[in-house]
Amino acid sequence: MVHAAAVPYNNVVSEYQGQHPCDNPIQRREWRALSDDEKGEYIDAVKCLQSKAPYNTTIKAAKSRFDEFQSFRITIADDVHFVGQFLPWHRLFVRNYEKALRDEYWDWTLDSKTPEDYINSPVWDPITGFGPNGVPGTYTLPPFTNDSRIFPDAFRGCVQDGPFANYTLSLGPGKLVTEHCLVRGFNTTAATRYLTPEQVANTTKQETFETFRIELEGGDQTPDRKIHDGGHISVGGDGSNFLEIRVLGVSSFYPQPFLSTSDLNLNIAPYAADPIFYLHHTNLDRIWWIWQNLSPSHLYEISGSSSVTNPTAPNVHWTLRF
Repeated sequence: MVHAAAVPYNNVVSEYQGQHPCDNPIQRREWRALSDDEKGEYIDAVKCLQSKAPYNTTIKAAKSRFDEFQSFRITIADDVHFVGQFLPWHRLFVRNYEKALRDEYWDWTLDSKTPEDYINSPVWDPITGFGPNGVPGTYTLPPFTNDSRIFPDAFRGCVQDGPFANYTLSLGPGKLVTEHCLVRGFNTTAATRYLTPEQVANTTKQETFETFRIELEGGDQTPDRKIHDGGHISVGGDGSNFLEIRVLGVSSFYPQPFLSTSDLNLNIAPYAADPIFYLHHTNLDRIWWIWQNLSPSHLYEISGSSSVTNPTAPNVHWTLRF
């Protein structure tokens, strides 16, 4: 559990350090480490959430507990990306989701060596995974405007095999509210470029939280994509929603290959429509935990602006307490 205290970091490290030990910490396992039965149990748990009525959704169109997580993510996405609270907010978000399921993650570095490795990853297995890529010609985007945050090229088609082949989403694509199939559009260029062990190593070698969080999240904070947005782009479709690119102030659609120039302004805040979203973010949280354990000061460190839309907003002055 992550709590935020409105006090400067430097004044409280010695006060809180070591006073909140975890008696029985949860340990996540990578998808390949699970037995086929355990993989099946996880997928069944996701489908169970998709069948349960929502408790208190933020968007009325949400029809299930799974939609409820997604709807909350849609409404708050602009407040938790490219800011200091990006990592701690997502740690709490995916932890709440995990409480309804179980604790797993997807180590995409194991699938990033070649395009074939990504396409044939065990996470996309139709029997023991989340199902494969979308099928071309099986989905047509509804009419949308640029502020809907949709990239047509990312929407290859409906997922027609695996556990979510017949699942109907109630929200999306982008900011639209429509019933539609789960859509994917794999981009193996993104996978082999941004999800590599070298990219992770370059992230964890950062010496301060500020440089670490920027190197991890990417977006318009960096001249090229990083492991966070690279993961979403690699899945495509509903996994890449809320992706908005502006070049010299003019909206542009999902480019091939990706632009990496200094005049590229990329904001990516995909909503949690594709179930693989959670395994991607638990892996990002794992990488943050690895970095936190590299130095005693890393465990409690947090920094960054508290708002991406308000340039005069104060910086984050919290201390993480576990």
